[in-house]
Amino acid sequence: MNQPILTLSDLAFTYRDAPKPALDQIDYRHRRGEFTVIVGETGAGKSTLCRCLNGLIPSFTKGRLEGSLQVAGHRDSERPQVYELARIVGLVFQDFEAQLFSTNVELETAFALENFAVDRDRMKTRVDRALNRVGLSGFEQRDPASLSGGEKQRLAIASVLAGSPSVVVMDEPTTDLDPVGKRDIFTLAQVLRNEIEGIILVEHETEHVLSADRILLMHEGRIVQEGPPGEILADPRNVERHGVRPLQTTVLLSELGLETDALTIEDAAARIRSAGWRVKKSAQESLEGARRREPPCDPPGEPPHEPLDDSRQSVVHIKNLVFRYGEAPPAVDGVSLDIAAGEFVALVGQNGCGKTTLAKHLNGLHAPTEGEVRVLGKSITDWTLPELGRRVGYVFQNPDHQIFANTVRDEVAFGARNYGFSEEEVGEKVDAALAETGLSGRDLEDPFNLTRGERQQLAVASVLATDPGILVLDEPTTGLDYHGQVAILNLVRRLNESGRTVVMITHSMWVVAEYADRCIIMSGGRVVQDGDVRTCFSNPELLESLYLEAPEAVRLGYEFGLVARSVQEIAHCLERVEE
Repeated sequence: MNQPILTLSDLAFTYRDAPKPALDQIDYRHRRGEFTVIVGETGAGKSTLCRCLNGLIPSFTKGRLEGSLQVAGHRDSERPQVYELARIVGLVFQDFEAQLFSTNVELETAFALENFAVDRDRMKTRVDRALNRVGLSGFEQRDPASLSGGEKQRLAIASVLAGSPSVVVMDEPTTDLDPVGKRDIFTLAQVLRNEIEGIILVEHETEHVLSADRILLMHEGRIVQEGPPGEILADPRNVERHGVRPLQTTVLLSELGLETDALTIEDAAARIRSAGWRVKKSAQESLEGARRREPPCDPPGEPPHEPLDDSRQSVVHIKNLVFRYGEAPPAVDGVSLDIAAGEFVALVGQNGCGKTTLAKHLNGLHAPTEGEVRVLGKSITDWTLPELGRRVGYVFQNPDHQIFANTVRDEVAFGARNYGFSEEEVGEKVDAALAETGLSGRDLEDPFNLTRGERQQLAVASVLATDPGILVLDEPTTGLDYHGQVAILNLVRRLNESGRTVVMITHSMWVVAEYADRCIIMSGGRVVQDGDVRTCFSNPELLESLYLEAPEAVRLGYEFGLVARSVQEIAHCLERVEE
């Protein structure tokens, strides 16, 4: 039998000055050609393990490394230097922007090859092939800074693939990708395992990991469970307990009291039917008035929310908006729409379709090239930036792009102070914002010592302290485990229910299904569909053509002739028919 490409024995790592190990007694053998996915909550040690595999730990990140790690047959005492290891183990960082620095896409992709002294002709071939594999052909001369978040993530992957490493390690490579882009990465992983000697991928979503050979479930620095996807993912409660969103097929089967080892949508639907479950009469009609997670059939207690009233005041009015970056084609091209007070709007579309560019007009970060944007009845060009910023709070996709203060309290207070509130008012607003985001009592902590999810909550708190009526959030769940995602989403829901208007950019279509009221779909800088969420999910072929995909629960509903927004909706629309 071939020797494993990677062998870890009793591997442990403790960061400098940390109170406990980030990795603790890791034993793992990666067989040649294997595709392994690592899952677990934030802080489980997933990224630390990835950085050990390519030598960044302990060569660049200091701490105490113990145990044995053998790579490509080298004895531990002969472990290659980092520059040698880069040829063997290629790593796509979780913070993919941190590994991009060149002035155009082609140079970024070629950087490793230049360091490996690859000749120019072979370099060109390998760069072209890598860019084609991630869907960036034609982007060669683009400045990486001008790309969307998802396009930057694709570029980081291409820059690693171009180096032709024996093992590719990708730390959450799909976080900023549109739904079809996520699926493509797993398809690419399937192809690569026939060409290279190993694929290791860290992921929070579960649906696509069914194609993996093996799953490692990590908790507090240890591998607590290891096995094929069918074995690990069949227990939804255990998966969720470890910060991973469970397969919705298993959640529905569990709610119906059935065995949860049917993982695919087709297999789960077949099991449900064979157990005698059928759709209630008039189930779809009862879904039409349902909102969010409320059970639509036989609802307990309160009736469903009323549909949004079209007569409500428009707080955002956009007419014939065009925006260009320099001489490039329009990033936003002729968009017209209105957003009513109190709406929860999801803005979706494939990477680079213009979502963030459009959203940045709402608080004056961009000014129209052509057309008009009015907020609260006034053109954004007539507002001063401080005036508009008080009314429209903007939470960036990466919270580290807006966090800079030395303490949590100073960070949250900055905006309110800047807008001229008295110190007494600032104190009251900061206390309220910290309480609302679950950060009370952490006033004096260093923001950069917080977890990614806590920094996301801090970014929201700093915006809330200015008390805006409109809240714009760009991918607020990116990089968070399932617990972190739900915490942020429930916070946003509470803010919306308190009267704030919410505009959320997201690639997580389950978030759209379960939380939003309205879905605006963009493609090529234009709005191609705008309506209530259930209507947007009623045409799966259109979604696919726009590089989107209905989430797992919605597709599970299709199997029963329902356009449902959650597993809970499906469960309440089914009844068991006794033979």
